[in-house]
Amino acid sequence: KQWYQRRVAITAGESPTIDWKVTDVISQWWRPSFEPPQYPYIPPHVSCPKECRTIYLVDLPESATFAVPRNYRLVAAPLFELYDNSTSYGPVISSLPQLISRYNPIYL
Repeated sequence: KQWYQRRVAITAGESPTIDWKVTDVISQWWRPSFEPPQYPYIPPHVSCPKECRTIYLVDLPESATFAVPRNYRLVAAPLFELYDNSTSYGPVISSLPQLISRYNPIYL
C-alpha cells in the first residue's frame, strides 16, 4: 500500500507526505489486446494480457480537493443512474454500484 500511496501523491502533483488510506482493491479489468473491450477476468485463450486496470477504494483526508483540468467536466452521478447503464458510462463505471455494495459506509 505504501508504493501506491506514493504513486497517487506523485500523480496528483502533491508531496508524498499526504495521508492516503488505500482500503481495498475493488476490481481488476483486463484488456486482452489493443482493442477497446475490457473484461473483469482474463479470457481463457489469452496467455499474456496487454493491460490491467485496477480500481482501488481510497479514503480521502478531509483537506483533500478535486482538481479537474479545464477541458474536463466533473459530474456527480448518483449510483442508481450508474447501475446497469453501460451504454452511457461504459462497463467499468456502470459496475461500480455492484462493487461498492459490499461495503457499509459510516457517516459521521
